[in-house]
Amino acid sequence: MPEQSAPAQAPHRRRSETSRRAILTASLDLCAEHGYGPVTVEAIAARAGVSKKTIYRWWPSKGAVVLEALDDAANPAADFPDSGDLREDLVTQMEGLVRGLLSDRRFGRALVGLIADTQHDPQLARGLVDDLFRPRVDEARHRLVTARDTKQIDQGADPELIIELLYAPLYYRLLLHQGELHTVDELRTLVEHVLRSVARSA
Repeated sequence: MPEQSAPAQAPHRRRSETSRRAILTASLDLCAEHGYGPVTVEAIAARAGVSKKTIYRWWPSKGAVVLEALDDAANPAADFPDSGDLREDLVTQMEGLVRGLLSDRRFGRALVGLIADTQHDPQLARGLVDDLFRPRVDEARHRLVTARDTKQIDQGADPELIIELLYAPLYYRLLLHQGELHTVDELRTLVEHVLRSVARSA
């Protein structure tokens, strides 16, 4: 009996890295110039020198493009140091986040607009949590669990709640245009207040 051949598979269309980078850069540049709302897929395509069809072949929406651009931009700030000094590690990581993402007009305006867009786009909301926030939260949780295991904080401390207490003020100020916690001293004060609430019991 002759051997049956495997069913033919559709050719995989690989993304051109050059075009991908041009599209991501264009999306953030346009958000910085005009704000997230007025930016369109057509405008991103024109700025990147590609067709609108190319963008829709790789992403389902403008929001998905901006999300991937922000995820790429956030990568350098994602690493959570572990020097053994939790206080300094938190200040270092949070300063990297502020400097690398929140305080930069190019990224901050895109992030604010993207968060607003998720209010009526459940798929984009899931992507924002799964792709942008959850990996960073997991890094923070791991560092805090290590701190708890090594008795740097109280054994009853809740890492999830600590994360909310630390990072919520950063996003509150960003989203409500209250001005960033942008100096090391301001971040250190925030960290001190939060850690004081989970200090080891005497």
